[in-house]
Amino acid sequence: MSTRRELPESTYLAAVSGRTPHRVPVWFMRQAGRSLPEYRALRAQHRMLDACFDPELVCEITLQPVRRHGVDAAILFSDIVVPLKAAGIGLDIVPDVGPVIEQPIRTQADVEAMKPLDAAQVSPVTEAVSMLVRELGDVPLIGFAGAPFTLASYLVEGGPSRHHERTKAMMLGESATWHALMAALTDLTIAFLQAQVDAGVDALQVFDSWAGTLSLADYRAYVLPHTTRVFAAMAGAGVPMTHFGVGTAELLGAMSEALGPAPATMVGVDWRTSLVDAAARVEPGRALQGNLDPVVLLAGWPVAEEAVRRVVADGRAAVAAGAAGHVFNLGHGVLPATDPGIITEAVTLVHSL
Repeated sequence: MSTRRELPESTYLAAVSGRTPHRVPVWFMRQAGRSLPEYRALRAQHRMLDACFDPELVCEITLQPVRRHGVDAAILFSDIVVPLKAAGIGLDIVPDVGPVIEQPIRTQADVEAMKPLDAAQVSPVTEAVSMLVRELGDVPLIGFAGAPFTLASYLVEGGPSRHHERTKAMMLGESATWHALMAALTDLTIAFLQAQVDAGVDALQVFDSWAGTLSLADYRAYVLPHTTRVFAAMAGAGVPMTHFGVGTAELLGAMSEALGPAPATMVGVDWRTSLVDAAARVEPGRALQGNLDPVVLLAGWPVAEEAVRRVVADGRAAVAAGAAGHVFNLGHGVLPATDPGIITEAVTLVHSL
């Protein structure tokens, strides 16, 4: 079991814990990779999943945006399907497509054939975490996992999907199979997060990337109990936890409920919802993360500068309205065509404000 690091100067940890940081903390989802030339140079020689299971590569790619941009937190370079792969699910991450599953999960027998995740199966990830904790100094490391619903959507569809037809059909029409699948994925998610915590990560984020495809009623009936169990299981880890999804404006209240009574909890907000509105929707005591539209960074610095200032001001107003804190981020991940120089300028500007 890792001994928890003490990082009293971390603005990220202060904001998510309800303390007042000396400046607005900033990091970016998908900051490790995609837009960085140094990342592309490494990836030209390594397939995505191979890179995710190479501790030295994971360490180097995670550190790249910290060195270049001076962000206030690092997020582990990985992918949400890594624990699925480690647990024996046949899959690959296909360039320009995403995760593709060899044998999609469609029946109760398919669910029963799934194997649990053992920490030893993700030892390259935990080794990378241990290396990063030594290398990062005072910069906190965020570990992460995909939420059970988003993992289920990949497994049932067989890959990325626009409408999630098969996923919803199983959820609504074969609820026993659905809940069995979600229970298995909840166990897997907990095991993956716990392995990262034991290796030394300073915070956790759970990505429910596709939850926004659901109505609030369906989310509460078919997803919320399982995601709640993830956060309940991790509450004793003593690290801040963030819950994030895309297109989840109507779900923000329920997503904040999933975090439970644990202290130091945060809800990620995409660019479709103002932080002030989000503060009114989430439970009291939650910090907020977000929420610059990633596309704004492609529109040139004058446009980006104005938008960054608006988000910082919106974050201040959200805290005044009751949010526990604000961490500046994008409303989703950095787009591959983004100029890294503009990202660095955005970090500098946020810090100056």
